Amino acid sequence: MRPAGFLSIIRPANSVVAGLAAIVAYLIATGTLVPGVLLLMAVVMLVTAAGNVINDYYDAEIDKINRPKRPIPSGAVTRKAALAYAFVLFMLGIVASIATTPLCLALAIFNSALLVLYAAWLKSTPFFGNAAVSYLSASIFLFGGAFAGWTGFCHMLPLAVITFLAMLSREILKDAEDIDGDRAGGADTLPLRIGVKKSAILSFVFAVAAVAASAVPYAWWGLWYLPGIAIVDLVILAAAARALPCSDPAALKATGATTLLKYGMFASLVVFTLSAILL
Repeated sequence: MRPAGFLSIIRPANSVVAGLAAIVAYLIATGTLVPGVLLLMAVVMLVTAAGNVINDYYDAEIDKINRPKRPIPSGAVTRKAALAYAFVLFMLGIVASIATTPLCLALAIFNSALLVLYAAWLKSTPFFGNAAVSYLSASIFLFGGAFAGWTGFCHMLPLAVITFLAMLSREILKDAEDIDGDRAGGADTLPLRIGVKKSAILSFVFAVAAVAASAVPYAWWGLWYLPGIAIVDLVILAAAARALPCSDPAALKATGATTLLKYGMFASLVVFTLSAILL
């Protein structure tokens, strides 16, 4: 085992972005920031990191084919150590959430359970696995809003819907890229059932729905919000459109569509943040 493996397995960049998204959600919900948002960020980072580790634990065999350089298949972290690591991270996240609000605590417990269920079972079920991970990403906005109570929670629903749809688009394409490894690992994903071509079309439909939903915050921020989100929307649509001509996993990977979709989603977080601060 190598110490660096315990850092890379939590996907630190993704975990930090998730924590920042929760702070942005609270800022959007309340128009202000309080010192407690640092605890909020820590909870989201810990639970997200735990979810990444438990996912790699259950995907060890599939990753030998799809992603052999990841910590477990490369030997940087053993499966046994990864399981213990995930448990500790989950517990730290839940315990820390006790100091937030009851609604945040409930979300932390529910999401932790769902992350384990997703990694152990839902990931290998057609569409439901994609929907679960998309909800988990979207729920970061709900978690940030929940720090301000039910009013903040409800205020974040539109951003959660936008994130859910965009993530669903990306998750379907990711499964389409991983068909070979999923087939070897015995997974039963949507792309395995309907093929790469139809998966790309479905992904594009969800991308269009996400773009349509992104117009809703105009009611909060007005005309100045539109230019920024329009650029992000174009990136998301272009990314999803890249996949449309593809009929096999190799061709889909070569387009870089899933990476571009990820960048588009990060950019949307920047637009939401600047809008909340400036508009």
